[in-house]
Amino acid sequence: MNSKLHYIDVGSGEPVLFIHGLAGDHTAWMPYIEKFKNDYRVIAFDNLGAGRSFPAHKGLSMVDLAESTLELLDKLNIDACHVVGRSMGGAVVQEMVRMQPKRVKSMILTASLAKLDPLGKRLIENMRDLVLWGRSWEEWTRLSSPYFISSKFFNEQQEQVMKVERLLADESRDRESYVNLANGVLNFDSTSWLGSIKTPTLIMAGGLDPICSMMSTQWMIDRLPHAKVSIFEECSHFFLMEEPIKSMQLIQDWLREQN
Repeated sequence: MNSKLHYIDVGSGEPVLFIHGLAGDHTAWMPYIEKFKNDYRVIAFDNLGAGRSFPAHKGLSMVDLAESTLELLDKLNIDACHVVGRSMGGAVVQEMVRMQPKRVKSMILTASLAKLDPLGKRLIENMRDLVLWGRSWEEWTRLSSPYFISSKFFNEQQEQVMKVERLLADESRDRESYVNLANGVLNFDSTSWLGSIKTPTLIMAGGLDPICSMMSTQWMIDRLPHAKVSIFEECSHFFLMEEPIKSMQLIQDWLREQN
């Protein structure tokens, strides 16, 4: 599968892999790539069904995405690395660790989940159905973006919001792929086995996130008592964008602590 993944590989040093969420592609990580490439070998890619990678014209589970990611590491001759997973990407990291724990030196779960709570599930279902029934990605973005961004940031940072909305409204995005990936997220549930994972873990979450909510976050915390936890109390699902300086510093400090 790795030949079907579009990726970038920049910098040198200890490898750090960034995995994006359901609504994005590797470009969501560009500010973080620029930040970390001076000290690390940074790899970011488009999941199957996203960006410039192979479309997902059949149902895909998080196991499928984890397998393709591990194959990419094989292609790049990376035995082990730190992995930063955003939202859906955090589910992929968990499956990677379950399959091949020695490949992941540490996992950073940002705005992620052990499973969706009822509200998060409803929101993902709504966004999936908007893709099925809607007329355009622009329409989908207009209706969906308030789920991702806190009201304070939305009201006070309109220029930044519009920039993000332009990216989300890219009409080249494949609808069938999004629907299949959304169903994969809806079916993900690591609550029965997450507690067996011993990989060093940093959990970062938005206190106002309605998608990967504090309930979903607490399910991870309860099962990973060794994890370090940081809550962005006034932020939503896109807290990495809302508070980039704090987010980058937390990840940087974490990576330094692992050495």
